[in-house]
Amino acid sequence: QVQLEESGGGLVQAGGSLRLSCAASGRTSSSYFMGWFRQAPGKEREFVVGISWSGGRTRYADSVKGRFTISRDNAKNMVYLQMNSLKPEDTAVYYCAADRSLLSTTVGGSSPHEYRYWGQGTQVTVSS
Repeated sequence: QVQLEESGGGLVQAGGSLRLSCAASGRTSSSYFMGWFRQAPGKEREFVVGISWSGGRTRYADSVKGRFTISRDNAKNMVYLQMNSLKPEDTAVYYCAADRSLLSTTVGGSSPHEYRYWGQGTQVTVSS
């Protein structure tokens, strides 16, 4: 079992930046791919970015490519999401997600069903 806790959300003006953090605890000795999803009011949860256990492979949604950067520090059991050039349409609750992977190079897919463990979410609001 893995527990995830997000932090770093808040209110920012369009064009600004935020850095989200996700702390993992529990059975973190195994390999996990991780990702970030977001959900805006009245919309389905959507994939933002995923990262392999090794950190060497990533996958970004087209809507955030070039603006968001995911990274991880396995020694600290942390995953980060650096968000730059934020837009009002980035406003959502952001969720950290994870699941076990057999290979250190596996990146999770874009479906929420591929991730077994979820955090409670952190609100990001971008004002225009």
